[in-house]
Amino acid sequence: MALICSETPMDAPIVSSYNDKIRPLLDCVDKLRHLKIMQEGIQLPTIVVVGDQSSGKSSVLESLAGISLPRGQGICTRVPLIMRLKNVPNLGEPELHLEFNGKIVPTDEESVAEAIVLATEEVAGRGKGISHAPLTLTVKKCGVPDLTMVDLPGITRVPVHGQPEDIYEQISNIIMEYITPEESIILNVLSASVDFSTCESIRMSQKVDKTGERTLAVVTKADRSPEGLLEKVTADDVQIGLGYVCVRNRIGEESYEEARIEEAKLFQSHPFLSKIEKSMVSIPVLAQKLVRIQANIISKCLPEIVRKINDKLSANMADLNRLPQNLSTVAEALTAFMRITSSAKESLRKILVRGEFDEYPDEKEMHCTARLVEMLNEYAKELRETGLSFDSKNFLMEEIQALEEAKEIGLPNFLPRRVFFSVLQKRLKAISTRPQDFVAKLWDYIEKIVVTVLMTHADSYPQLQSSMRRASQNLIAKMKQKSIDWVLEIIGMEMMADFSCNPEYSAKWNELMEKQGEFMELLIDSSKGSKFKIDGIEIEIGHLRVFVDVVNQAFDMRMRIIAYWKIVLMRLVDSMALHVLFSIQKLVNKELEEEVVGDLMAPHGGGIERMLEESPVVAEKRYRLTKSVKLLKESKDVVANIMDRIVLADG
Repeated sequence: MALICSETPMDAPIVSSYNDKIRPLLDCVDKLRHLKIMQEGIQLPTIVVVGDQSSGKSSVLESLAGISLPRGQGICTRVPLIMRLKNVPNLGEPELHLEFNGKIVPTDEESVAEAIVLATEEVAGRGKGISHAPLTLTVKKCGVPDLTMVDLPGITRVPVHGQPEDIYEQISNIIMEYITPEESIILNVLSASVDFSTCESIRMSQKVDKTGERTLAVVTKADRSPEGLLEKVTADDVQIGLGYVCVRNRIGEESYEEARIEEAKLFQSHPFLSKIEKSMVSIPVLAQKLVRIQANIISKCLPEIVRKINDKLSANMADLNRLPQNLSTVAEALTAFMRITSSAKESLRKILVRGEFDEYPDEKEMHCTARLVEMLNEYAKELRETGLSFDSKNFLMEEIQALEEAKEIGLPNFLPRRVFFSVLQKRLKAISTRPQDFVAKLWDYIEKIVVTVLMTHADSYPQLQSSMRRASQNLIAKMKQKSIDWVLEIIGMEMMADFSCNPEYSAKWNELMEKQGEFMELLIDSSKGSKFKIDGIEIEIGHLRVFVDVVNQAFDMRMRIIAYWKIVLMRLVDSMALHVLFSIQKLVNKELEEEVVGDLMAPHGGGIERMLEESPVVAEKRYRLTKSVKLLKESKDVVANIMDRIVLADG
């Protein structure tokens, strides 16, 4: 086809009306596509050619480009074929080349079909399978419309011999990938001989373009099924928002110029086809529509593309800058290590010591001072519930039995200290495992917090993380054992002696003993009942009337136990709180850093030099971001240059 070189009045405006304004924009989009900007998630305005198998897609593209494409039975297009048509006035011989697999292969009009077949076989294999990897065919020729289109494999539901069983699904996936973006214009090629509503390509396009606002239909083979075609394209039962163009493709050995002449005669003189509006027929009209639509979509999308490139570039630059420094010397590694340990210590001071949780505002588990208080309160509650309780039906029986077994020849009504102490020891043994369980639970929690903080701060240096994790776990295991040993000592001291200079003991005992007279009076006079209330608890005392001679001593002992037990529990909780605070301070301020340094410098730690070995994860991320930034910068330059050209042209 020679839209300008033939100098026909119908063809000339196709290029001349748009070339000066559109060519720079189209060059910009083509360069961005060549740079593979779409792999950054930035969609480009694209004319996507789809159609059922044998709908005449290849013939339409041949007519637009004036070249021959591969033909044959089955699927002729097995990979996405990006066709870049460039009008070059006064060009002697057309220039054609293919781009695929990173190489450029020159070709010519006579050999282009064979070249596409060979390139397809290299990309998708020699069989009949398909591939997502595209080929790019650039055609520089006098008179072709300035267009870039993507031709996709024709849709077939039934696999033929040599094709994969899921050929329909594979083709559908490729088509949906290209037509789904809002920036895509769908050029739907339909055969005049079929019911448009049954075409698979129509069904696919309607899934992503329900209103048809970005779908243009090309009706081929108009000369073979002319009857009723006018009604089909005017009724628009399948909602084609950008309209229809009916065409007659080249037949037999016709040249492209001869085919255009025959097409013009057909739509001018045929009794049915001549009734179709001239704005809806012929390849030149299709070319002009495509150029206009392409101009509109590029103009509409380019500002958004520029914004997306700038946003993506800024985000990737920020991500790249956040990556750890690629360390090359021991001094740099040591500096980075000191920075990590220092920042980790400060974070631990915040959450374990000062109760600040701005670094973890939504993670309640990391609000450590509050969680420590909750654990201490639960510990105190367990001690109270385990050690001493009133059995309302057996009140004083434990003390009476102890006194009975401690009888000896001596002065009556004398309270032996060893009896008090044996009852106390029994109580202490009942709670002796609680403090051990508490410190184990406490250090397990602290270990989780410490490891989390260390891993967060050393996230950029996985080679350092293993050493930090090992060191923190070893240190906390040692501190846990020290706490258990300390608890055993505390319990041992409590079981060794009963002592307190806390005046609360005497005050509480005196307060309780004030009830003794009332208690004895009720015990002796059964007519007054068998219920007695002491320390807020109501108890049964009827069973004690047979032990009147020893009840006074038993009551005294129980009141002493109650008063002293409060002191014991207070000591166990208060000393535990102080021990926890002191241990955490030592851990954060001194011992953790020493342990981490010691582990790193140990033979198994690999020394500070390990930090010079960048982890594969970080290296891969650095490579990916660097590559992305380079691509986006190049894309930004491409857009900037084109915009400058447009401004100068407008000026």
